Amino acid sequence: MIVGIIGCGSITRFRHAPEYTANPYVEEIVFYDRNPERAEEMVQLFGGRAALSLEALLQDSTIDAISDCSSNEAHYFHTTKALQAGKHVLCEKPIATTVEQAEKMVQIAKETGKLLMIDHNQRFTRAHQKAREVLQAKELGDILSFQTTFGHSGPEDWGTTKSNATWFFKKDRSHSGAAGDLGIHKLDLLFYLLDDEIISLHSYAATLDKVDENGQPIEVNDNVVCILKTAGGSIGTATFSWTYYGEENNSTTIYCQQGILKIYQDKHYPLVIEKKNGEKVHYTLEAIQTNTNQTNSGVIDAFIHCIQEDEKPIVSGEDALKSLRLLEKILKQQDDEM
Repeated sequence: MIVGIIGCGSITRFRHAPEYTANPYVEEIVFYDRNPERAEEMVQLFGGRAALSLEALLQDSTIDAISDCSSNEAHYFHTTKALQAGKHVLCEKPIATTVEQAEKMVQIAKETGKLLMIDHNQRFTRAHQKAREVLQAKELGDILSFQTTFGHSGPEDWGTTKSNATWFFKKDRSHSGAAGDLGIHKLDLLFYLLDDEIISLHSYAATLDKVDENGQPIEVNDNVVCILKTAGGSIGTATFSWTYYGEENNSTTIYCQQGILKIYQDKHYPLVIEKKNGEKVHYTLEAIQTNTNQTNSGVIDAFIHCIQEDEKPIVSGEDALKSLRLLEKILKQQDDEM
């Protein structure tokens, strides 16, 4: 199988390209970036070849699938073009910058019969999958409440440019700030773990500390705090931040009738269950992928497998659309308070 990648920034360098290279069913990668030097740099690192234009990439009949690793505002354009060109697509999150765009992307995938998968990679970690198994089996009874957080020191240390001029800080390109960069992961994870609908929310979003290349406050949020209520009656909080200036926090806690699930809080055990009777169960699973600890996410392998077996992906366009609808409500509350 031959795959193409649109956008040759850090997400391609550290995740997509290495994982495609490691997959035994991928024969070659074709790179495209609007900056040709970046595409050539990826060829030097991973082999394959560079496409001279987006049109050349999409019209290449040898390419079966595309990873859309472009910036947020370009996902709709690139992914729809790739689907219409007959390619399966793995699109980075968030699926789009508006619900309307995402709805069109899902519809085009249906019309073309091509696979559309979104890179909400938290569904693929063994700790989250095991936690879902426990919750689905009602081993701890019903879910009562929950809290989840995702925070690190910000994208300016992760991006290709390593500067405050990063596109993540620009409203017209990022659109949704820390909420769309980190929060969308946790919103999707809540749908996955709770297996419930979120029917009510209140959120606070703010720009507390980040500044752009001119020393001015960035145009998007760098912190978000949400209070959520599900259709099943459980309540909880979700927090997302670009200002955790220390160790990254990617933890989730689920409080149930008969105990607590603690995910990615213990350094040695990614999943710990504390039961009401005092018993503790420790699961030795893989550590979660972080910006400074890049491991195989399983996303690329799942994408290739779904194409080969014609299976529905664990994160479909419809799944991503649910999370984006919730994200849009969070951003609307922010706008209404300004």
